[in-house]
Amino acid sequence: MKKLIFTAVLLWGTGTLPEDIPIAENSLHRLTPNGYIVTDKIYGDLNGDNKEDVVLLIKESHKGKLPDNKRITEVRSNRRGVIVAFRSQQKYETATKNLNCFSSESEDGGTYFPPDLDIRIEKGNLHFHYLHGRYGYWSYSFRNRDNDFELIGYEHSLHRGPTVISVTSINFLTQKKLLKENIGEGHEERFKETWSSLTLDKRIRLSEIHSFDSLDIEALINSNN
Repeated sequence: MKKLIFTAVLLWGTGTLPEDIPIAENSLHRLTPNGYIVTDKIYGDLNGDNKEDVVLLIKESHKGKLPDNKRITEVRSNRRGVIVAFRSQQKYETATKNLNCFSSESEDGGTYFPPDLDIRIEKGNLHFHYLHGRYGYWSYSFRNRDNDFELIGYEHSLHRGPTVISVTSINFLTQKKLLKENIGEGHEERFKETWSSLTLDKRIRLSEIHSFDSLDIEALINSNN
């Protein structure tokens, strides 16, 4: 009984009534375009109103092209996209979307597996984190701004097996870039840090990114030591 009372108080305190939850979830269906399916949902507050917003990872639902490797009978190689929706009282409303900015999870990785996309909401920011095993990772951080989500941070960690070769961190809010280069020998990791200022000719918005595969951040910035 105490557990039920606590749950009711918690839901009331967040401004979310129990009957609102399925109503809001049902509203997500109309946000998904025809011909697309939702492959993942990530919840978290993205606009500071203490309500759980949602990020939908979507994908075209028609069959993708068959790969050359005939051992695989079918691969849905369609590109993926994202819809960001803010929670109102009883429904979700689209904040921004990009229907084809991510490659398929079934892309051919050659001699290694393709990068694994992980979507996170942390401290009100939206993160797209690519994990690439022994080669390292790279990530993009976006913040709600001007009816879209603007790129505020980028990080790229280059690895050789278990050893970190270099880490590049870019903060577009402070307009600073940090390059950490491993100058250690063997398996010893010892980093030299170099700071530089930067300028970006055009703000990068989530809705306008053609493809994350071809988004070369370091080529877009002007860096000055």
